[in-house]
Amino acid sequence: MIERQLDIDTPDGVCTTFIVHPEREGPSPVVLFLMDAPAIREELRDMARRLASVGYYVMLPNLYYRAGVMELWPFPTETTALEAARLRMFELMDSLSPPLVMADCAAMLAFADADEAADAGRVGTVGYCMSGPYAVQTAGAFPDRVRAAASIHGVSLMTDAPDSPHRVARGLDAGFYFGCAQIDRWFPEEMIPKLAADLAEHGVDAEVETYPGAEHGFVFPQRPAYDRASAERHWERVFSLFRRRLWS
Repeated sequence: MIERQLDIDTPDGVCTTFIVHPEREGPSPVVLFLMDAPAIREELRDMARRLASVGYYVMLPNLYYRAGVMELWPFPTETTALEAARLRMFELMDSLSPPLVMADCAAMLAFADADEAADAGRVGTVGYCMSGPYAVQTAGAFPDRVRAAASIHGVSLMTDAPDSPHRVARGLDAGFYFGCAQIDRWFPEEMIPKLAADLAEHGVDAEVETYPGAEHGFVFPQRPAYDRASAERHWERVFSLFRRRLWS
């Protein structure tokens, strides 16, 4: 595989982005891999490599570039320092918004348009935790490009906002997958059937799945909540969605 880390121009500056894709048989469909709240780290780069290994041009942008922050992990273990790090993480997370992230995704797609290794007409998105909603909203922002979106233990999937993911997905010609942790204070278990029912009622091509016993953050090997069986299932589901939607 070929991998690079480079700066991509956006309306707000330059966004450091990790790109990895197959060396042969391109151009490859593009996958926008949107980071979770703890920011860019080797754990995420390894996940991007896994996606690329099955045939995708994967872009992992640093969404905290406006704050001049690249990597937050690993967090300190001492209690006071850990709390300060967590507060900083939430501050950075709250500094983002759908319009800002959509502007960044537009810059990613413009870059991919100019790279002969990428097919930016076939795009999938995947988001974790804070970026679960962004993965869905990207499908709404670029309906002519994004054919598949996956939210894994995403937060705030059903809100009163006009850009709530459950509303954005309505009427889109894209496939969606929502992998929900059973134990998740940011999207409680009782909300999962409500999300599934709403998407079905509006005819959205979506699968909503509960991961029994899994906690928020279960996909990340370096997180305390890591659950190997659930993490591997999530890979199977994401690969299946992308195979069905990006290669047809």
